[in-house]
Amino acid sequence: MMENGKVTVRVPATSANCGPGFDCLGLACTLYNEFTYERLPLEQGVQVVSEGQGSGQLPEGRSNLAAQSFFALWEKLKQPKTGLKITCRIRVPVSRGLGSSSTAIVAGLTAANALAGNPLTKAELVTEATKIEGHPDNVAPAILGGITVNVMEGGRVESLKIALARPLKLVVLVPDMPLPTSKARAALPRTVPHKDAVYNASRAALLVGSLMSGDYEFLTTALEDRLHQPYRLPLIPGAKEALEAARKAGAYNGIISGAGSTLMAYVPQDGDPMKVGKAMEEPFKKRNIGTTIHLLEIDSEGAKVM
Repeated sequence: MMENGKVTVRVPATSANCGPGFDCLGLACTLYNEFTYERLPLEQGVQVVSEGQGSGQLPEGRSNLAAQSFFALWEKLKQPKTGLKITCRIRVPVSRGLGSSSTAIVAGLTAANALAGNPLTKAELVTEATKIEGHPDNVAPAILGGITVNVMEGGRVESLKIALARPLKLVVLVPDMPLPTSKARAALPRTVPHKDAVYNASRAALLVGSLMSGDYEFLTTALEDRLHQPYRLPLIPGAKEALEAARKAGAYNGIISGAGSTLMAYVPQDGDPMKVGKAMEEPFKKRNIGTTIHLLEIDSEGAKVM
C-alpha cells in the first residue's frame, strides 16, 4: 500500500467503434481527466470535488462513478474500510462519445489497485472495468492506451493492443449538444442484413491491417460503417455534411466517436488538421450549433499513476 494513502491518476479520453468496429474497437487519445484519491479517516465519509467541463452535472459522494469503481475493487481486495476524498479535474466532455464515464471507472480501479499495492495486472483491470461499464471498447484503451481490439470470451476480456505503423493525427469536433448513449443505442435496429454484417467485418479487418501496416490510403474505405452510423447520423444535425467536408479538406475519413455527438477525423501526418476542423465546423455554424475543436493524437500509455 502507498504510505501516504494518496494517488493521482491520469486517464485518456477514448473513442469507441472506430467506424466499423462496433463494440469491439477503441482508441485512446491525448485528452485527459485527472483524479486524485486521498484516504481519509472512516468517519469523514466520501467527498468528491469536481472541477472543469460538465463538473456541475456529476454527482457528489459515493454515488459518483469515480468513487463507486474505487470501492468496488477496494472491497473486493479486502482492504480496510476507509473514508475518501476524490478531486476530479474534468477535460473530457460529458455525454459526447469520448468515454467520460470510462475515465471515472478506470481511475477508480487504478487508484484502488495502486493504493492496495498493485495486485492486479492491467489485463485484469480491463476485465474488472468491463464488469462495471458493460463492454470493453472504451475501458480497454483507457487502461492500455493505443488502439485495442477487444472480445469477450468466457466472462473474460481479451484485448489486443495495436501498435501504429506510423503517426496519425486526429481532429475531434465536439458539438454543443449532448447525446446520451441510451438514446443512441435506441436508434439501432434489432437486426441488420447479412450483407451489412459482411460489409462491416471486411472493413474492420481492413482497418486493423491498414493501421498495422502503415498503408493508410486504405483508411478512406476502412472507416466506413453500416451497423450504427447510418442510424445515428440523423441524431446529430450537420454531422453527415461535416464528415463529407472532412474528406474534402484532406482527412482520410471521419466517423462518429462512440455513440456521439462527437465526430472524429483521421488526418495524414503531413495534413492540415486545422483546415479539416474548420471545414467540419461549417455545417454546425449554419445550424447555430456551437462546437469545440481538439487537435489530438493517439495516446500510447493509457491510464497512468502520476
